[in-house]
Amino acid sequence: MTRNALKLTLLAMAGLACAAAAYVPPAAAHTEIALGVGIGIAPPAPRFERVPPPRRGYLWAPGYWRWDRYRHRHVWFPGHWVRARAGYRFHPAHWVRHGDDWRLRRGYWDRD
Repeated sequence: MTRNALKLTLLAMAGLACAAAAYVPPAAAHTEIALGVGIGIAPPAPRFERVPPPRRGYLWAPGYWRWDRYRHRHVWFPGHWVRARAGYRFHPAHWVRHGDDWRLRRGYWDRD
């Protein structure tokens, strides 16, 4: 390898190293066991959903924005029916601000 080729190779490698070190993904998603997914981008405003007529033995869980880690954006997860549980209250999914991050708290059941 000639001296000029070696210099160009070293210069190209240094440039790639600097570019890789400076790269910051738009929102690094990470998993939180207690609260679900935490990201640095606030979710959009909830979409309007027409709630269907009541169904015996079921509760309506409203839709919410979910983080798609492959597309690096929020996607809408539509509302759906969940089977009612006697003696429990359902808390729908919602986003909670945690410092600079937003964390999705998935829907869950809690004793009355």
